[in-house]
Amino acid sequence: MKIATWNVNSLRARADRVEAWLRRTDVDVLAIQETKCRDENFPWELFENNGYEVAHFGLSQWNGVAIASRVGLEDVERAFAGQPVFGKGGKDPVQEPRALGATCNGVRVWSLYVPNGRALDDEHMPYKLQWLDVLKDQAAGWLQADPQAQIALMGDWNIAPQDEDVWDIDLFRREGLTHVSEPERAAFRAFERAGYADVVRPFAPGPGVYTYWDYTQLRFPKKEGMRIDFVLGSPALASRVRSASIDREERKGKGASDHAPVIVELD
Repeated sequence: MKIATWNVNSLRARADRVEAWLRRTDVDVLAIQETKCRDENFPWELFENNGYEVAHFGLSQWNGVAIASRVGLEDVERAFAGQPVFGKGGKDPVQEPRALGATCNGVRVWSLYVPNGRALDDEHMPYKLQWLDVLKDQAAGWLQADPQAQIALMGDWNIAPQDEDVWDIDLFRREGLTHVSEPERAAFRAFERAGYADVVRPFAPGPGVYTYWDYTQLRFPKKEGMRIDFVLGSPALASRVRSASIDREERKGKGASDHAPVIVELD
């Protein structure tokens, strides 16, 4: 069974590339982030015509998460219990479409688009940390309820947990940039303490192994990227992993997303 996660940065804009990638890679389950569309204009036929069931959670032209599966799609859950809400300046808070869960052939898959944080002093940062803390508590509870549960927390975490996960850690620290701050990294480590493991890094170690390259300043050809997309697996899932990779080639060419797909093969 082959599962993958990919922040496509607008699904409708990249529909042809996504369809070609699915056919080329033959993945069974794909967790998608930043679909940037509502349910009513989601390209359902793209997946259905290729043999996938698909669930989507989208409210506007921002955010949006989906799961496409050709091995079953059951118990679909929009947002996790207690998922924090956000409203700029505290006004009109909404539960953003950033988390979608479904069971695919016995694996509980969560497609996650963690809030960015924007800046260390931005109101989005405490929202990000609270969002992660609540998710961590939920994820810990799932394992406490069933230590043998096969769970994959997959997506764009907007955190670079190790210094080697950015092209220039000194620049990030000097400029006071997000993604590498201690509170963000501590939030990521909390999932490891809860029993989840990064199942990709052992097969695709760094430094210089990234999943994201900004469109600006020629970041991709300069190899100035970040590793911020992860698959965190429960112990039962991690024990099944036989290989994992980051499809850097998909970042190349016209119309590419700024993220690369991350693929995990299970026994």
